[in-house]
Amino acid sequence: MGNWELTTFGWYTKNHGRGTILYFENIKDGIKYSLVFLKKIIALYFRFSLLDPYFKIFLNDEEITLDCLKDLISKTEFLWKINDLQDPYVQKLQETFTSDRNEEKQLSVKEINIKGFIASVEKPRDLKIITTDERVGIDLFVNGRLRERNILKYIPTARVVENYLYGQIHFNDLDDEKDRFTSSRESIIANDPKYKKLLDSLRDKVINTILKDWDVWRRKHKGDGDSENTSISKKERKAEELYNVVSEEYILPKDSENRKKVNDWVTDLGEDAKFNIPSYAECFISENLIRKYIQEKKIPLSKEAKIEISKCQKKETANKNTGNINIEIRKQCSDLSYLAMDDLANLVDKPQNITKEACLARDAKEYKPIRDGLAHTALLTDSAKQKLTTVYENIKERVKTLLSNKDK
Repeated sequence: MGNWELTTFGWYTKNHGRGTILYFENIKDGIKYSLVFLKKIIALYFRFSLLDPYFKIFLNDEEITLDCLKDLISKTEFLWKINDLQDPYVQKLQETFTSDRNEEKQLSVKEINIKGFIASVEKPRDLKIITTDERVGIDLFVNGRLRERNILKYIPTARVVENYLYGQIHFNDLDDEKDRFTSSRESIIANDPKYKKLLDSLRDKVINTILKDWDVWRRKHKGDGDSENTSISKKERKAEELYNVVSEEYILPKDSENRKKVNDWVTDLGEDAKFNIPSYAECFISENLIRKYIQEKKIPLSKEAKIEISKCQKKETANKNTGNINIEIRKQCSDLSYLAMDDLANLVDKPQNITKEACLARDAKEYKPIRDGLAHTALLTDSAKQKLTTVYENIKERVKTLLSNKDK
């Protein structure tokens, strides 16, 4: 221990009965500016100061309490309690939870004697401790003492969910007659069988459940879920994400009487949006690829196609005049842009006997009524969705065959 002056502690030892005083001098600005975050870390890691009413920690004369964690609490979305942990932080967290924003679940792990909680924040940056390289993680405590920081690094999932999680696991059984800790006393010997059993139980009984819940809950509350979760298709997931971004623009102010009603409407439309948005994209891509194919092959327009084009052009001109629109609407003033799938299909793949031979024109005939409803933003019945999906799969394969056939 270096030299020290008793007078330095004069102010702090006045009326001081017992306890420990730590005094830092000439500390760097980086630490000085991080006092608020040091308070957060102390509140998280020295949990006995929150549990024991006779043990208090002060930093710059301010007592460390749950209020030091109010930032983290406000950013927390979901909570998983393990084996009914009773903890003041968890209780405080639950008091702030509301049904329109938060979710929680009680997990039972019977294979091993642990308690704890794992929580998820809104964004990964909410776990970052500003001005340091540290972030809050899932830590292991043994009899109230921090023994391992961020134990997820020993059971990694390589899933995005990991970046949102923090919490505490309490496993007092590690503190027994056997010395299971490293020489530094700050971590646990990696190949210890009891520790390995803990990690296996956490992975199989806790983390795997959280991976499933997190995706469902995030999507329920209009956030991006886990892109590697295969519970829904990639197209549905991307459509859902796009719908959530757009629908945010229709959220009414908090003091609006109709806020909840409109939010419910938006939620109801979300299920149909998962189908309609990618279906429209499929329609857009397939029809425009056929147009490019017709242009490339210089396929002449039929008499029926010319009649349809003329009818659509007249209707468009009348609508533009009514709406006082003088600008060009269509990017390419091609006659083909006025033809829909059924008309386009008749130009490229229509045999002599359309009722007996498999062809694009036959598929397009079935496709048209539902495609038109989709184009007019109608909500489709389950039967219509199923029919559209089946017919589109056929159309997709026929279009791919046309595009890959150089001789035709």
